[in-house]
Amino acid sequence: MPFRLPEERLFNPDPTAYLPHRYPFLFLDRITAREPGVAAAAIRRVSADDHCFTSFLMVEGLAQLAGVATVQEEGEGGFLATIDHAEFLAPFCPGDTLAFSVRVVKSFGRLFMIDGEVSSGGTILTRASLTLGVGKL
Repeated sequence: MPFRLPEERLFNPDPTAYLPHRYPFLFLDRITAREPGVAAAAIRRVSADDHCFTSFLMVEGLAQLAGVATVQEEGEGGFLATIDHAEFLAPFCPGDTLAFSVRVVKSFGRLFMIDGEVSSGGTILTRASLTLGVGKL
């Protein structure tokens, strides 16, 4: 079940407003929900030209979305510290819209434990637990 945010808040839907990543290493098309320090959601539409986008890169997309969820001040950066657990449950196909969602499970100092999932059409494709480091780099 995707993570739901309690209420809609104003935010910039462009992931490049929060991340230094750019094409071809940006794996999110649009941020659909964001509550800093709590959770975030995004989508990616898979095209026929996405030959290099593999199931494993969905975990990188979750890490990017985790950065969007955890960075609270301009100029903060982040890094993926660990992939604690990842499950690849189903494949995706060109034409699918991938729904990414992450929530902060616990934070301690600059480290954030994140649970995330990627789904398409109500089917969960990938689940992962990550640890992200955030702060002035």
